[in-house]
Parts: sequence; C-alpha cells; structure tokens
Amino acid sequence: MPKKTKWRKMHKRKRGGKATRMISVSFGDYGLKSLEACWVSSRQIEAARKVLTKYIKKGGKIWIRIFPDKSVTAKGGEIPMGKGKGAVDHYVAVVKPGMIMFEMTGVNESEAKEAMKMAAYKLPVKCKYITKL
Repeated sequence: MPKKTKWRKMHKRKRGGKATRMISVSFGDYGLKSLEACWVSSRQIEAARKVLTKYIKKGGKIWIRIFPDKSVTAKGGEIPMGKGKGAVDHYVAVVKPGMIMFEMTGVNESEAKEAMKMAAYKLPVKCKYITKL
C-alpha cells in the first residue's frame, strides 16, 4: 500500500497493450517476466516474495520491480445499487506483457530457475524465467 496518494479512489482503465518500461533485467542476473496483462494484488506479491526468500535462504538478493499503487474499491454484499462508489478494499500492481516483476542475483542458475518457478505459482499471470543478456 502506498504511503500517500493524490486521490483515494481510481478508475479501472483498460488492461491492454505491451510494456514499454521495465522490460529488461536491470539489477540482478535472473528475472521473472510476465506474458500477459493482469492485476497483481499486494498479497500475491508478498506470497511470491516469501517463496523466493525462503527458497534461496540467505544466499542471494531479490528485487521486486512492481509496486501495488492502484486502489481497488468494493461494496458490501447486501448493499443496494447506487449510493456512490465503495470503500478502498485492496491495492494492485498493473502488470503488462513483457514486464519484469522480480529479479535475483547471488545464487546459481538452477536454484534461481527453481525459485522463480515456485514464485510463478503464486501469481495470477503466466510467467517466464529469463536471464540477463
């Protein structure tokens, strides 16, 4: 969740288009790249982070390249239509095809590949393991 936002509630917007930024491995040696557009919630990002840190133990360093800065609202179950927009429920990161979501360094390639594969299970988007060229 962001510390401060300019507006509390956001529009939904369309999910199409390919990524134009965050498309190459910049910090680490290995990365997890998205293959489709999706909203990744803060809970899903945290679950993937926990899997990565647990798998590599104290061996390497991890970078999380996506941040959940988009607010998603929800209304209660038995509230009638109308009466305005619901309260902020959770935050998501907008992920486009080709975006690098996680990066890693300091471990050998087989460990990194397995850790990224385990983290990909926690995400709602199809992912691909890539290395720095």
